[in-house]
Amino acid sequence: MTDTSPLIEAEGLEVKRGAHVALRNVDFSIRPGEIVTIVGPNGSGKSTLLRALIGAIQPSAGTIRRKPGLRIGYVPQSLHVEPGLPLTVARFLKLPTRHSKKAIKDALEYAGLPDLHDRQMSVLSGGQFQRVLLARALLEKPDILMLDEPTQGLDQRGSAEFYRQIEAVRRELNCAVLMVSHELHVVMSASDRVICLNGHVCCSGTPEIVATAPEYRALFGTGTKGALALYRHTHDHAHDHDHPQLDHHHEDHAI
Repeated sequence: MTDTSPLIEAEGLEVKRGAHVALRNVDFSIRPGEIVTIVGPNGSGKSTLLRALIGAIQPSAGTIRRKPGLRIGYVPQSLHVEPGLPLTVARFLKLPTRHSKKAIKDALEYAGLPDLHDRQMSVLSGGQFQRVLLARALLEKPDILMLDEPTQGLDQRGSAEFYRQIEAVRRELNCAVLMVSHELHVVMSASDRVICLNGHVCCSGTPEIVATAPEYRALFGTGTKGALALYRHTHDHAHDHDHPQLDHHHEDHAI
């Protein structure tokens, strides 16, 4: 019987940075095989939530429960490798823990880079570099793969190709995927569930419609043509401070 209990679950999560409350009253869970995307404007706490779930940040309130023995693969926004450093892809993937040639070969194939073992890290394209970071995250065959805006610096085509690779990884390894992204127009079609964050969970649910609209630019501040996303979701709190009793249930809202 397949275990569908949450891999990670947070309840009433709060994270403070000095006097600033980065996250407040956040409830979150992700189950095996799910692809969940966290979206929100700059400074909304997306990366903070990811780091708290990983254990890199200690919450100031609330609880986080992780499945015993949970294996997490993490792909950061970026990683600087000194250009003059002679470092092949295979050697990079052996640091700091040595892995077998087969494990490295398998990880590179899962990441879509089967022939780059001996390529120098310094000559990789942006897309190739991010796929190497993906391969590194896949070495331990994670139960959940976490990606923090992994396509920053890639063009739209490169981003789309990277996210298609993530979908393939989910199918092959049956791992859950938790992505932080501002590229709503790219990730929405790949997500089972979307969480809109702005210091707290504004809304969450299954993405229903993606279309171009100025509302996306207003929220995310991209300055480019983005996507108007409509979610069917449940509000359990009010956003209108003048109407504290206001409550929305199962409505379509433009984000």
